[in-house]
Amino acid sequence: MSFEEGERQIAFMKGYTVFNVDQIENLPSEYQTQPEPEHLPAAKPLQLIQYVEEFFAKTGATIRHGGNRAYYAPSLDLVQLPLPESFNDAESYESTKAHELCHWTSHETRCDRQLGKRFGDEAYAAEELIAEMGAAFLCAQLGITPEIRDDHASYLDHWLKVLKADKKAIFTAASQAQKACDYLFSLQASAEQAMAA
Repeated sequence: MSFEEGERQIAFMKGYTVFNVDQIENLPSEYQTQPEPEHLPAAKPLQLIQYVEEFFAKTGATIRHGGNRAYYAPSLDLVQLPLPESFNDAESYESTKAHELCHWTSHETRCDRQLGKRFGDEAYAAEELIAEMGAAFLCAQLGITPEIRDDHASYLDHWLKVLKADKKAIFTAASQAQKACDYLFSLQASAEQAMAA
């Protein structure tokens, strides 16, 4: 009987027993793993910039720490940041927080900007440009040096597409960034008035 007449191939799974290298005794040294250090030194606490922290606290934004990414979560209306000790210095931490707080102002109860739905779409690129410009404005007003972030290069191509498609996009982004900064500064006066009452 030929293959065409009736034979067929059937895929099957076969089980294998596997072991972690650490579970095997008497292995040559080249296959052995190095033991984990029993005690890793604790990260040195980062001395944050007090007046900048007070500024951000007066916004009333919910800010959580943990993980390895910084982002604004619109559905939860919160800013997520890595631990301050994850940053090279206090200015890097504060400038990243400024960027994410500019995104925070996009919420419908604040400046009501339309966020992009996915990385690379025009609204997303425009929102990133607004947040980056807003962070630069905030950092200048607060007297801190903004951090040059690794993701700037990946955003640059998207920003250029937006700017090429609309010659006025830079002015719109700058205007929206200024509105975000103005909003954050307006919260300072509100917080001070609330504390005085």
